[in-house]
Amino acid sequence: MLRPPQRVLRRAIRRRRPVFLLLLAILILDAIALANRRPRARRVPIGASKQANTTVFIASVHRNTGRILPDWSVATLALVQYLGADNVYFSAVESGSQDDTKEKLAALKEQLDARGVPNTISLGMTVWEQLDEMWTRPDPAASRVPGWIWNEEDKLYDLRRISYLAKERNRAMEPMRVLEGQGITFHKLLWINDIMFNVEDFVTLLHTNDGNYASACSMDFKYPSTYYDTFALRDEDGHKTSSSYWPWFRSPASRDAVLHSDPVPVQSCWNGMVLFDAKPFYGDKALRFRAISDSLADYHLEASECCLIHADNPLTTVPDQGVWLNPNVRVGYSLATYESVQAKHGSAFPNVPTAVLSAWVNRWVQWKGILQQHFESTTVLKRVSQWSQAEPYGQRSEPGLACLVNEKQIMWMNGWKHL
Repeated sequence: MLRPPQRVLRRAIRRRRPVFLLLLAILILDAIALANRRPRARRVPIGASKQANTTVFIASVHRNTGRILPDWSVATLALVQYLGADNVYFSAVESGSQDDTKEKLAALKEQLDARGVPNTISLGMTVWEQLDEMWTRPDPAASRVPGWIWNEEDKLYDLRRISYLAKERNRAMEPMRVLEGQGITFHKLLWINDIMFNVEDFVTLLHTNDGNYASACSMDFKYPSTYYDTFALRDEDGHKTSSSYWPWFRSPASRDAVLHSDPVPVQSCWNGMVLFDAKPFYGDKALRFRAISDSLADYHLEASECCLIHADNPLTTVPDQGVWLNPNVRVGYSLATYESVQAKHGSAFPNVPTAVLSAWVNRWVQWKGILQQHFESTTVLKRVSQWSQAEPYGQRSEPGLACLVNEKQIMWMNGWKHL
């Protein structure tokens, strides 16, 4: 005699109830453990700074940042007031904006001038002039022009995105070179993206690893649950993070540091705000931003200029220096996101629901991510080997191997795209 389906289901549930209850208990205990492991932020209050009279060259690059510029300008003005007009130089470049970025940067310059803050704000091409530059392609039959890459599908050259960005960053730093010629140098170089931040974020970043670093980065968020800058961030072992969910890192040392709110040893980072020891940016062999060579990019490879700068930095490998990410400095690409991740001394991060869900998602996706990274790394290293041994050059090398990804990026219309 056949039993009704409802009876069969109820009987199956009763038999497995102990298993369900055990799994539920394990999940609850795990969630409690994860909630209790959330690290508490350790901030450096503004009044507790031990590095008085630190001189800082502030640099930024802008394109279509008009939406955040009013709040960004307020934060920047507060920072230069904290540092003092005699201890700071502000440099910003803009190009190709379609919104009111130019007007808002011009307004910021007026406020900086009124406060006696030395500055250079360079407003570049209009969007139409920039499109003309992108569409004025080199002749395929002529000698190759640096910074352009062949588009096999369309049978023409396209402008490389990273070459363009590296040029813009170096343009923002040009006043630093001019001032050096006048005998004026700075202790630190601070790069700020179009993010929300405050003075205490800077002070806490300044004191990363007790002030001993080649460079120190914040942690940037576009959404409260996941960090943003996957392109530039590499852990202590040179790997991408296992996922964009807390606690992010694959390297045991990097991961452990996150769980204790300690400075995280990494090989590369940018993540919204980065502070460099300025010494390598001076002298005859001054550090500059760059892209990988066009010939290497031909192998369908790319690397962020914000990662390569660390690979080229001689201080990166100096004992007691290195590159550090400070998880106590969290910035956001909108005011709402910034407020949701903002670090306050003694506060736990992430919040309980985010910590539990993020840790579970991290466990679920990290092995997939590790496998993907393994296959990508194998592909990258194979292509680098082919490039390094290609005739007629032979035995070329690229110091930023950890930065390389299996991508091709070009400038396109009002932004960029993959090839």
